[in-house]
Amino acid sequence: MAVAAAAMGPSALGQSGPGSMAPWCSVTSGPTRYVLGMQELFRGHSKTREFPAHSAKVHSVAWSCDGRRLASGSFDKTASVFLLEKDRLVKENNYRGHGDSVDQLCWHPSNPDLFVTASGDKTIRIWDVRTTKCIATVNTKGENINICWSPDGQTIAVGNKDDVVTFIDAKTHRSKAEEQFKFEVNEISWNNDNNMFFLTNGNGCINILSYPELKPVQSINAHPSNCICIKFDPMGKYFATGSADALVSLWDVDELVCVRCFSRLDWPVRTLSFSHDGKMLASASEDHFIDIAEVETGDKLWEVQCESPTFTVAWHPKRPLLAFACDDKDGKYDSSREAGTVKLFGLPNDS
Repeated sequence: MAVAAAAMGPSALGQSGPGSMAPWCSVTSGPTRYVLGMQELFRGHSKTREFPAHSAKVHSVAWSCDGRRLASGSFDKTASVFLLEKDRLVKENNYRGHGDSVDQLCWHPSNPDLFVTASGDKTIRIWDVRTTKCIATVNTKGENINICWSPDGQTIAVGNKDDVVTFIDAKTHRSKAEEQFKFEVNEISWNNDNNMFFLTNGNGCINILSYPELKPVQSINAHPSNCICIKFDPMGKYFATGSADALVSLWDVDELVCVRCFSRLDWPVRTLSFSHDGKMLASASEDHFIDIAEVETGDKLWEVQCESPTFTVAWHPKRPLLAFACDDKDGKYDSSREAGTVKLFGLPNDS
């Protein structure tokens, strides 16, 4: 049965101890000019700010394609949208309608006004920020946990807890295809060329299907344990996967070979994001920091300190700003109450 990355605790995934390196991990010498330049930038822009977003845990954050808005989805059954103004997020609207947790959301790849949410209430909803209304509710067969929008904007794919992936026409809002898998399906994604569809699974594999035919192309043994998340870099050169073995592996899109590994996290990797230029990769887990690596060398570029496990990270599509959300508690009043905040790292220290 598929499990949302945000819902996975250490007991569900098994902890990978420190120092568990994959055989293909390599060590490089000396930081590059890019690393030094970005480290210099972050020394002056290392501030993290919190913004109230929800009344419960935030499962997913995502930027609109133009970077003007950030959306968040929460266990409180709502989505929120913020406007990015200078060095802060200003809450624009809260989107209600789902009858269960909003586990994942994503924006239309080229229309900055549309986003879609996947919920455990067996529906997906498409929203328009101009009208603040739900423009479509699509019923699905199971509790939805993973969602992605095709790069050409024509199709939405949604995965549920029963390992069924449904492909929905983004214009007619009707199902175009439905695939039941015999393995645990975790995160799903198209490649940037829109002609292949990738699934990460519970056996540590990456399954690749042709698109739109949905015929199996290849299955890659990527990790020794559960493969949880997958992201493609904006340049179309690499994709990365994160696993319960606490490793992030980086893959060449054309050759489908692993080019390097990132092994600084000790806990299952739940979430990944490439920076807009494809040169930085953020990864996060139950570790109390987010690792930021240089993609080309694997070198540690920065780490963002957190006080609790991180469920979701998203680089801004044009700037070195990282949005994320953690399992924070609102300790001021009640240590068991979830804070429901969205955070932004990369702000000027004097802001």
